Amino acid sequence: MSEPKELSPSFEPTEQNSQSDLPEGWLHVQSMDLDAQGVARKPDGKVVFIDGALPFELVTANTHRKKNNWEQASLVAIHRESSQRVRPDCLHFGLHAGACGGCKMQHLHVGAQVAVKQRVLEDNLWHLGKVKAETMLRPIEGPAWGYRYRARLAVRHVIKKGQVLVGFHERKSRYIADMQTCKILPPHVDAMLMPLRALIASLDARDTCPQIELACGDTVTALVLRHLEPLSTDDIARLRAFAAEHHVQWWLQPKGPDTVKLLDEGGEQLSYALPDFGITMPFKPTDFTQVNPHINRVLVSRALRLLDVQPHERVIDWFCGLGNFTLPLATQAREVLGIEGSEALVARSRENYALNQAQAPDHKALAATDFVARNLFEMTPEMLVADGAADKWLVDPPREGAFALAKALADIEQARIGAEGAGPLPAGAEGWTPPKRIVYVSCNPATLARDAGLLVHLAGYRCTAAGMINMFPHTAHVESMAVFERV
Repeated sequence: MSEPKELSPSFEPTEQNSQSDLPEGWLHVQSMDLDAQGVARKPDGKVVFIDGALPFELVTANTHRKKNNWEQASLVAIHRESSQRVRPDCLHFGLHAGACGGCKMQHLHVGAQVAVKQRVLEDNLWHLGKVKAETMLRPIEGPAWGYRYRARLAVRHVIKKGQVLVGFHERKSRYIADMQTCKILPPHVDAMLMPLRALIASLDARDTCPQIELACGDTVTALVLRHLEPLSTDDIARLRAFAAEHHVQWWLQPKGPDTVKLLDEGGEQLSYALPDFGITMPFKPTDFTQVNPHINRVLVSRALRLLDVQPHERVIDWFCGLGNFTLPLATQAREVLGIEGSEALVARSRENYALNQAQAPDHKALAATDFVARNLFEMTPEMLVADGAADKWLVDPPREGAFALAKALADIEQARIGAEGAGPLPAGAEGWTPPKRIVYVSCNPATLARDAGLLVHLAGYRCTAAGMINMFPHTAHVESMAVFERV
């Protein structure tokens, strides 16, 4: 096979000639998708997704999967490299066999990663929701390394290799990568990976411990050991010795998440602080908390600044979790209602509220705050009205989004204006008023766009601002925030 003909240095691909003027087999990468694959088109218009390729590169690729309208391929050669391509800092990143699948974008400059994610947000809002934000907010960024304070590490004793592996799975594989280091973990946890492998290898239960969950607070590092069989006395002693040497708390999980308990009671409590609001948030290692605490502090502060809560206002925090937004809101509002699907999380929220209320100075007592457990994926207009009117909403749903909530709000608005096909107003809705402002924090731009479409086109709002949050550098995960104002 002859080598591809070199292009002249002045060659600049355009939308019209980018494929027709290229040597046979070459592709011009035009963009990047949500899985961090380069996206190119063949001369016949067929889309090709290329692992390892970056926007604006000229490449050849090896197709390994074909469909009628698209192909999936792996990078073979780069003929013109992107100016944003960088050397990955992690030895385990790449397309090679055994490469770690934890990060997908380390070969792209972190600033360009942010630009790609911002574009993903804008494209989703427009193409899926037909919504364009009036203002694009400056992206929220933080440390690119050592940021991942929560992680689920797979564990396996590989008898054929005579060693234990602890880490993330290989790319597109059920096997665990042979990781000796991980730079997205905090440095003290990164330094613990090889000692953890040695510890598990020394256990009598090394074949029945499939997972270690990591949860770092501000001052405490917790490790949750999933074990399928009871641990021996010797294994317990080994865990305690490791804890003393590496300054960690061991938690044991013999069955489901509700069975998690401390190996040894006492010691400092796992927690994180939100210093802008004087709030401390205790949590258990299996509770949902944000992976990146550096970003979370900025995220909470920006969300509340955009919501602009006044002392006389009532606020509802939908999908409130442990109270990550609820308790800061209680430092500003007259009254706050936190609504969450999990009874266990509601109980934890109440505990956190009581703790912070007891610690607050007399002149800074938290506002009256209540927490309610409810399935927010089954919201109806009647339920919405029953929760009472609020001046502002904070919405922070999981990846599935807040469709039922947005639809309930839209249904009330459509009934109120007498739109064709609208249902009747729910009982009590005559005196109920929709929130003047909504701040929506999202971990999935597609469901945000879908819900934004409902809010803007059917519920009587305009999208005044939106922006991305780089919660997970080097991954393709896109977090974002949008602001909706009542028209």
